[in-house]
Amino acid sequence: MNAYLEILRPGNALMAVIAIFLVALVNEDFNLNVLLAALAVFMATGAGNAVNDYFDHKIDAINKPQRPIPSGRISLKNAGIYSAALFIVATATGFYIGTLPGIIVLLSSLLMIWYAYILKRKCLIGNFSISFLTGLCFVLGGIVVGHIYVSIVLGFYAFLMTIAREIVKDMEDVEGDKEEGATTLPITHGKKASSILAAFFMIFASLTSPVLYFMGIFNILYLMVLLVVIIVFLSCAVSILKDTSVENTAKVSKRLKIGMGITFLAFALGSPFLTGILGF
Repeated sequence: MNAYLEILRPGNALMAVIAIFLVALVNEDFNLNVLLAALAVFMATGAGNAVNDYFDHKIDAINKPQRPIPSGRISLKNAGIYSAALFIVATATGFYIGTLPGIIVLLSSLLMIWYAYILKRKCLIGNFSISFLTGLCFVLGGIVVGHIYVSIVLGFYAFLMTIAREIVKDMEDVEGDKEEGATTLPITHGKKASSILAAFFMIFASLTSPVLYFMGIFNILYLMVLLVVIIVFLSCAVSILKDTSVENTAKVSKRLKIGMGITFLAFALGSPFLTGILGF
């Protein structure tokens, strides 16, 4: 993969784009602004990943030496210029859609820079910041299509899933974070406490998520697919409580990412748009 594409972590950026499309799908409202919002979110998220690698190049040299900057495929200077340009274009696109979307993209971009520079090394603050940004993608989609309530509910569950994974990722990266003097939860309170909190978010999200069906937001297909998600998240909770090793946290982190992807599939299949097509 080209280094300038790789540094954006397109897989993660696409997850943010999917959030915009899911809200449009649930509300059966697709228009040009939805596409522009998806583009703005992709660029801003990609820029956030790039600026994160910019500030974390020393940690990544220990934890993830294969990444574009520590591997020497992109210089530190070029990574900074690249991320700044993407933030600017993303913000301009947001303001083209409207004042409120523009403000959200701008403030989100500033928060991503602040997160990469300082917040990610702070106990739980960094975790909450990135999780809030994930949920905000859904809210932005709701603003663009004019349906805020459902987007806030979906954003809340995206927040829960993300914060669980962020804590697990901190457990995985604890050695490199110590080298940089970070004060993440696993460093300040230990891996056991971190595993308990991460498991709490996994279990809470799993046990309460069926309520979206009973609220009338999704159809029965949502519940059917959600069953797989619940199994994945509950198994991850049990696994992380039993084994907090780096090897296992890496495995759990990947499984949580898969679980989030399946959750998004449940949102899509359970949407009113597909309800009409599939006859549910």
